[in-house]
Amino acid sequence: MKAAVQGPDPSLVYRPDVDPEVAKDKGSFRNYRSGPLLDRVFATYKLMHAQQTVDFVRKKHAQFGAFSYKKMTVLEAVDMLDGLVDESDPDVDFPNSFHAFQTAEGIRKAHPDKDWFHLVGLLHDLGKVLVLAGEPQWAVVGDTFPVGCRPQASVVFCDSTFQDNPDLQDPRYSTELGMYQPHCGLENVLMSWGHDEYMYQMMKFNKFSLPQEAFYIIRFHSFYPWHTGGDYRQLCSERDLAMLPWVQEFNKFDLYTKSPELPDVNTLRPYYQGLIDKYCPGVLSW
Repeated sequence: MKAAVQGPDPSLVYRPDVDPEVAKDKGSFRNYRSGPLLDRVFATYKLMHAQQTVDFVRKKHAQFGAFSYKKMTVLEAVDMLDGLVDESDPDVDFPNSFHAFQTAEGIRKAHPDKDWFHLVGLLHDLGKVLVLAGEPQWAVVGDTFPVGCRPQASVVFCDSTFQDNPDLQDPRYSTELGMYQPHCGLENVLMSWGHDEYMYQMMKFNKFSLPQEAFYIIRFHSFYPWHTGGDYRQLCSERDLAMLPWVQEFNKFDLYTKSPELPDVNTLRPYYQGLIDKYCPGVLSW
């Protein structure tokens, strides 16, 4: 179990599609280009890109879709994230729960009138409890991408990590559209399995009363090849394009609210408990 929590969270370490000047202005987030850390990130993505297949994703939906792993409240899940400190993450060397509160507080300051958006900041990474359920990091963290079609150019390490993925030898799954119809809508696309998809399904299962924008942000916040790379437009519906600015707005706070000045979580908890009581109260199924 311990081994599963170690190693880099690729989504926090290597981001080739962030403009270097923007990254510099924001404190040089994700500016790795060489060295042992990049090697380890590459290895994680190589595992992910070899093993995230249509069959694998469908099996994970079946495995976790009954939400019988654990019963707990949202704040108990937030506290569980403290077991996921990632020593190789160059941006964060404090517990993940602090990042959850930092993201939420960043959104709260910029959007004081949207309490549901504040809660999304707290919720967005809670699907990473899958690592504590014994799942390997390559099946929990990192950028997501559609399975069932050929990966597009802005997928991280796209040219050098998919050689062992059997779906790319399958004519049903190896074209630009693969098993999908043009502009079918991302809600009809099978995404690689990870904390985004798990948390989205968990929120539906537990009937969170958040607006549709919240569900959308949770489901696609790690889909960097789409919201930052500009790829996969051939699968998008008009609704997807209308939702895209919400995902991009959220992403600003997810990336750039990481700070060594840790929030006073104890003073913040009552406010967020109030939001939890409003939108997703009580003991939930995970």
